[in-house]
Amino acid sequence: MIKPILLAAIALLVLTACSEQPAPIAPAANTAAPPLRTLTLHAQVPTDTAGVVYLSGNLPALGPWKADGLAMTGTGREREARLQIAEGQVFEYKFTLGSWPREAVDENQRALPNQRLIVAGDQQIDIRLAGFKRDPAEYMADLAGSGVKGTLVYWPDFASRHLAYARNVSIWLPPGYAEHPEQRYRVLYMSDGQNLFDPRIANTGTDWGVDEAMLSLSESGEIEPAIVVAAWSSPARGPEYSPWHDAPNYARFLIEELMPRVNAEFRTLTGPANTFHMGSSMGGLLSFYLVTRHPQQFGGCGCLSSHFPLSEAVVADNFPGYATAATPDPTPYVLRDIAAGLQRPAATCSQSAGDTIDHHDDGGAVVHHRDLPPDPDTDRAVRARHDAAVGDHVGVHDRRGRRCRFEPEAGRRSGPELH
Repeated sequence: MIKPILLAAIALLVLTACSEQPAPIAPAANTAAPPLRTLTLHAQVPTDTAGVVYLSGNLPALGPWKADGLAMTGTGREREARLQIAEGQVFEYKFTLGSWPREAVDENQRALPNQRLIVAGDQQIDIRLAGFKRDPAEYMADLAGSGVKGTLVYWPDFASRHLAYARNVSIWLPPGYAEHPEQRYRVLYMSDGQNLFDPRIANTGTDWGVDEAMLSLSESGEIEPAIVVAAWSSPARGPEYSPWHDAPNYARFLIEELMPRVNAEFRTLTGPANTFHMGSSMGGLLSFYLVTRHPQQFGGCGCLSSHFPLSEAVVADNFPGYATAATPDPTPYVLRDIAAGLQRPAATCSQSAGDTIDHHDDGGAVVHHRDLPPDPDTDRAVRARHDAAVGDHVGVHDRRGRRCRFEPEAGRRSGPELH
């Protein structure tokens, strides 16, 4: 379960030098390109759908996975998109109103799973869409409807001098915050903040239950009550969370802009002994970067199901507009950094589930990828996986020798967000 635990330190993410590099892969023999086929997607939308409907998907022409990848033609209830796709291509796609917070949903307001097909000849696909997510601002204004335990405060459209996109920020205050004005609290910063508390806003319609986890752990005496500060992700999520791309600017946003306002407006305990960061997938890489490069601000991190296999080859396929070599290197960036002398962070980090780094006594390191059991409800599976992840880190101690625990994770949205 995605229960974040207040963290003073977490089980270690050990890194040293990498002694082995993967063998080069021989280029495939030249073969004739498969023929192109015409795929026509016809979508019937609700009568009250205003504006343009967009098609997003895993093809380079669609971003890949840009929320506004291709504007569909038509007005009213009938919308259409036409694509030329190679025979045999696996095509996954979704529909949006131009952003992921406004993606298509089913009758219960849950985000639809990726639609998937294998191109075999010219095809027409007809699909009826029940609707689209409402504007998140409507849910943010209805705090009572969120079901959140504790107090939730929103800072909408928090702008940054260092990042291209403004973003919403959610601040969770534990029960009793207002009743104990003398008490100060540690702070856990988290990425992908839209997924943490309110199922109406969460990407897949299932939130990570962070409020429930914090409350349960504090009531059991396993942690002290803490504040959670959750910055929502932006359309530039992948590059912003990547240590080898825009994470340095994201760190400046946190340290120079968000953290000072949090400390000014709430009763926080400051310094690395009281300040932590947690994320999953690309967010796990961000957490690792923050404790590695900014230990004066962040004293521990949670790196869960982190995308340590990120490489030039992955970037070439998933980060539109980011240049890579003509033949992108598939070696994970982190292993290249280890080979160049990257040392383990002074702070301790928890890594759990999915992709992890194992440290070898001979000085080498290797990135492991573990396929987790599939689940039709990605974020519900994330909650369950984090219950197991938490158990892995019971009994960790911070640098002052105190026993502590801590957990969460972010599930990959089914498709658009890079795992």
